[in-house]
Amino acid sequence: MLAAILEGAVKDKRISTNPARDVKLPRKKKGTRAYLSHQQVERLARAAKYADLIRFLSYTGLRWGEATGLRVKHIDQVSRRIRIEENAVSVNGQIVIGTPKTHERRAVVFPPFLDQAISRACKGKSSEDLVWGDGLKHLRSGDLRRGWFVAAVARVRAEDEILAAEARASGNAEPNMMPKLTPHDLRHTAASLAISAGANVKAVQRMLGHASAAMTLDTYSDLYEDDLESVAVALDSARRLRLEQ
Repeated sequence: MLAAILEGAVKDKRISTNPARDVKLPRKKKGTRAYLSHQQVERLARAAKYADLIRFLSYTGLRWGEATGLRVKHIDQVSRRIRIEENAVSVNGQIVIGTPKTHERRAVVFPPFLDQAISRACKGKSSEDLVWGDGLKHLRSGDLRRGWFVAAVARVRAEDEILAAEARASGNAEPNMMPKLTPHDLRHTAASLAISAGANVKAVQRMLGHASAAMTLDTYSDLYEDDLESVAVALDSARRLRLEQ
């Protein structure tokens, strides 16, 4: 932030150079992200008050504010496209409407199995109504202790603990535990599921609304590690095929 301020001073010719640009900052440590499987997404959805919204976030990659800011007019159910034009952000408890994070509108395609969920969410609403919730007020995820999202995660984790205890008692392999997560982790889940389904980095970039493919690769580099092996296998097969001709 200081570097940006000083950059303005350089442009105004208040100072000749930006001293903050020469300062080497400590590397940011990447935290462990929560990636849910298809099965975990479904279990979380069934345990949640807004099941369709859980599935929607997990398979479109929209930010919370982008999803809750969607209006009926932004959805084309025939082409299965969503126009991301608004971002509803909570500031000091008040919802502030702005543009998407990158300030660029984009279109996202949703999978066919979400057709019914979106139809239910839009039923009986006008074009200006919000898709999720009652159509008038922006939906909130609730606080970190008593919100409906946290409660759904807690219910699934409690079920997993019971299953894990039973597995240990019988000597079987323990199931994958539902990780602790926030609504934003469903965006990471969408990226993970898209990549595992074979989506290339440009497709994931457009879906998530990242400024560049480099940003997507930097953010989800751990998810593309398996691609190195597949590239090597593909090269081996291509070489063998050509030499045999």
